Amino acid sequence: MKHKTVVEELIPVNTLILSDIHLGSEVSRADKALEVLQSHSFKRLILLGDIFDDLNFKRLKKGHWNFLSYVRKLSNPKRNTEVIWVEGNHDEGLSEIMALMIGIDILKEYICEVNGKKILAIHGHQFDRFLNENVIISNFASFIYDRLQRLGSENQTIARYIKKKSKGWLRLAGKMAHGAIDYAKNKNVNTVICGHTHIPTDEPIEEKSVKYYNTGCFTDVPSSYIVITEEGEIVTKYI
Repeated sequence: MKHKTVVEELIPVNTLILSDIHLGSEVSRADKALEVLQSHSFKRLILLGDIFDDLNFKRLKKGHWNFLSYVRKLSNPKRNTEVIWVEGNHDEGLSEIMALMIGIDILKEYICEVNGKKILAIHGHQFDRFLNENVIISNFASFIYDRLQRLGSENQTIARYIKKKSKGWLRLAGKMAHGAIDYAKNKNVNTVICGHTHIPTDEPIEEKSVKYYNTGCFTDVPSSYIVITEEGEIVTKYI
């Protein structure tokens, strides 16, 4: 007996923003990122950095290639969808490869306007002083956290607990937010959206008439992303 296919109605938004998918990593939830793309209709897609984990494409799995293939389809001019890729610290050196593989350029930052609201999209590592001044220590910490995410259940119980209790992690994320806000203020925008920290914002941090949001990531459980409605409302979503 054949089952009928149920076609779910797409969720309409103006802009969809995903970051820190880390394709190639064992903990990348590329399948969930693809599910988000396929369940929404949008005019603009912003991939906000660290889409890849590193330059070793041999680590990419089938689900990772499926995500990239879908992004390539979206970037086809016939789809009438604007696809923006903003460079993260893990994406550095990929500009020429992405232009050939997916047909889009990688930008350092991107500014758009939705219903009169000027929004700056930038990965955020530029404002992470600890990362920039302690590259070896930062890479080692990322390595350890990656291993912790693989321990225990699929819900990443151990990693989630450590991340929640890490005051240093939260303090660094806060400092990065302040740096992003100062930069956005000089750019004369209302809002700045970053990735990098893997810590999503349910409520914006607001200073100097600028609101800061963070997309979170697609390596943690649950994963998170941001949608911008036609009215300019910015909402953090989880999957």
